[in-house]
Amino acid sequence: MRRDVQVYIGRLRAMNPSSEQEPVASAIYSQDASSKVSIQITTHNAALRFTIDEHGKLFQSGFGSKGIHLTDCSEAFPTWGNGWVFEPALSVIHADGNTSTDLRVSRWSKTGQITKIELKDPEYPFFVDLLFRTIEAEDVIEVWTVLRNEEDGEVKLEAYASSALHFGDGDFWLTQFHGQFTDEAKMAEEKLGYGLKVLDSKLGVRAHQFRAPWLLLSKGGPLQEDEGEVFGGSLAWSGSFRFAFEVLPNGELQTLCGVNPFASAYKLAPGEAFETPKMIWAWSDRGAGDLSRKLHRYIRREVIRDGDEPRAVLLNNWESTYFDFDEGKIVSLFEGAREIGLDLFLLDDGWFGQKYPRNDDTQGLGDWTPDPRKLPNGIGALTRAAKEKGLRFGLWFEPEMVNPRSELFEKHPEWLIRQPKRQIELQRNQMVLDLTNPEVREFVFDVIEGTLSRNPGISYIKWDCNRYITQPGSPYLHRDMQENLQVDYVRGLYAVMEKVATSYPDVQIMMCSGGGGRVDLGAMRFAHELWPSDMTDPVRRLFIQWGFSYFMPAIAVANHVTLSGESSLKFAFDVAFSGRLGMDVDLDKLSKADREVARSAVAVYKEIRELVQLGDLYRLESPYAGPRSSLMYVKENGAVVFLYSLGDSPPACLRLKGIVPSCSYSVREINVATEGLDLNSNLSGRALIEGGLPVPALGPCESAVFHLERPVETGP
Repeated sequence: MRRDVQVYIGRLRAMNPSSEQEPVASAIYSQDASSKVSIQITTHNAALRFTIDEHGKLFQSGFGSKGIHLTDCSEAFPTWGNGWVFEPALSVIHADGNTSTDLRVSRWSKTGQITKIELKDPEYPFFVDLLFRTIEAEDVIEVWTVLRNEEDGEVKLEAYASSALHFGDGDFWLTQFHGQFTDEAKMAEEKLGYGLKVLDSKLGVRAHQFRAPWLLLSKGGPLQEDEGEVFGGSLAWSGSFRFAFEVLPNGELQTLCGVNPFASAYKLAPGEAFETPKMIWAWSDRGAGDLSRKLHRYIRREVIRDGDEPRAVLLNNWESTYFDFDEGKIVSLFEGAREIGLDLFLLDDGWFGQKYPRNDDTQGLGDWTPDPRKLPNGIGALTRAAKEKGLRFGLWFEPEMVNPRSELFEKHPEWLIRQPKRQIELQRNQMVLDLTNPEVREFVFDVIEGTLSRNPGISYIKWDCNRYITQPGSPYLHRDMQENLQVDYVRGLYAVMEKVATSYPDVQIMMCSGGGGRVDLGAMRFAHELWPSDMTDPVRRLFIQWGFSYFMPAIAVANHVTLSGESSLKFAFDVAFSGRLGMDVDLDKLSKADREVARSAVAVYKEIRELVQLGDLYRLESPYAGPRSSLMYVKENGAVVFLYSLGDSPPACLRLKGIVPSCSYSVREINVATEGLDLNSNLSGRALIEGGLPVPALGPCESAVFHLERPVETGP
């Protein structure tokens, strides 16, 4: 049962070493070797170094700049039960009950971008492969492990880190990104002291609701934007995760990152292998800004789908209609969308259910047949009407979930994740379907496949997920395998997502979990973009987008203009401009003046869309330092600068970054309202970097967007 979900991502498979490839470097290690062996895993600027001692034990001797050679060595992948008394990377109960593991290097090889270090227990046919894939230009290293059981009985994995790295001694500051629904990606920094610090999630599904699966480590001082050594880590996993940071008695920092083993001990049958999710590490010695730019390029090229293709500007109906709509109302929105220049319409929740029509969130989830009272002519009538207006059409799904008031629940109560002998505990009036069950996986795929095949005009999916697991029991898994649930659930989810992505390569996908509940690089391999938060008040949204900017490129972050908050419509557009722009407004109810503001803003955004979505991000002024906040995006042909005032901001020059000092730039304010700053001039790159862009005093919720165009060489 588990083998069909363990090989679960086609795109990830391509990253693994092929047995058909000949390694460009390899060695079989002999325990009779009289000298130490060194292994270096390098990117353009960084290096991860290992040493094999005369007994075949593996040690790590550094992670950081290529130019720094550390002599201190720490056990590279510490195991429990044979001498190590701190947090282990691996804890195993062998088939004979032995709770100790001893790993020695048997072989290492390098094939293309991938280095594999093969370890084995001398007394057991139990194998651990440490794998490292380098993305050289971005100074990124993907790290993961493969565990193989060739013993004559079942082996139980009680802890199984993807990454176990030592960062040497010194002072380290940890930045985490935490929050909750409508308050995601808040930044919190602390200095790591002696002992153990753990950041984790036990939610299983929508596992990132309270804490994003990302972290920043700054060495030698607090995090700085443009200087200092900094590491960024991100786990490509949509389930429960654990990041452990332990300052050992010798002052060295050890990090263990991967799936949270809490209540998730995993049983491996003889001949079975277990592949952990990838932990992505990036490095910079030029601060968080440089690190973010590297991660953004990596994610655009290596993670999200079609990361080099600018995204459409869409209209969503959710905040304008909620569940209260019919065919006539939806079609009426198409004309307004066309008039203001939008590209895509997304029909959100509420379009389905016959016996239990989806008129609120208490019923209908799981019954994916269009509601004949709302949509008597089905989805096809909407896709055709949208096409007539020159719009693409998208549709909302929450395929992993079910309401108890649904035909699906009545037919298949055994398909729910739940604990026996316990009253069902609901969140948002719904339950989670058990994706460890192949019948359920097939049903979930058929829900999407059937809708898309019957309605070929659908070119976009919003994939939602509005609750996490609180009663982790599987009616499908054997009673002795219940702890496998949270791992096999995510693998089952990825199997479905891969099938959808490969079956419908031209259909774009937005990951949504009521906001930032599924924002990891595992799910994002099947998607084009994410919905960072249901908080759309632009003042509060600024902080959320700022937090996401450390890891996620603008092209992947969907920002929608709504009528939430007290700011002007111009301010809301300017905030949303710094990602993938969309709207969530009843255009029929906008005044003529506001419709003109929207039309003009959409046209302006399309002028700068490629700069924002494909450019390099430079953060200029943090909203945490307030009251003024600013960031900019730079490409070879220009730049765009966003300036926001959250309070009364005194006049002050805004120093720019990333542009060419020797070029002259035409600086033009765009998306100008009647109170525009009218700062249009020609300035040299050096003047903009050293002196800055002159900005007058601004009041609360005032903003400006500047387009820098036509760089012309003027000499050194």
